[in-house]
Amino acid sequence: MSIVSEFKTFMLRGNVIDLAVGVVIGAAFGKIVTSLVENIIMPPIGVVTGGVDFSDLKWVLVPANAATGATEAAISYGLFINTLIQFLIVGTAIFLVVKAINKLMPPPPAAPPAPTGPSQEELLAGILAELKKKNAG
Repeated sequence: MSIVSEFKTFMLRGNVIDLAVGVVIGAAFGKIVTSLVENIIMPPIGVVTGGVDFSDLKWVLVPANAATGATEAAISYGLFINTLIQFLIVGTAIFLVVKAINKLMPPPPAAPPAPTGPSQEELLAGILAELKKKNAG
């Protein structure tokens, strides 16, 4: 089998196509969630926190020096706080959307009950019968 035909077979398998569709839909859904967070959820949070913009919070290790042209060295923990808040909101939003979708989906059909085998007593009785037959013959 040539490389081209193997690649064609690989690409046409259901799992690869499902994965590709999932990635495309996931990217589009990510844009929706980002818009939800930035345009709908974060503005009220900004009002509640008094318009505090965490992105400006930082620990300055070395201040900028215009005379020497040195730039500021700082730990911008405010950006981390913003990212953490957005992550928590996005995670919650995705959880709620998936939960709503799962409620709309019909429940999977119940699995058929596993066939019951012989009981332990029946197995022991069968073994005993085989041993008796072996000893008798």
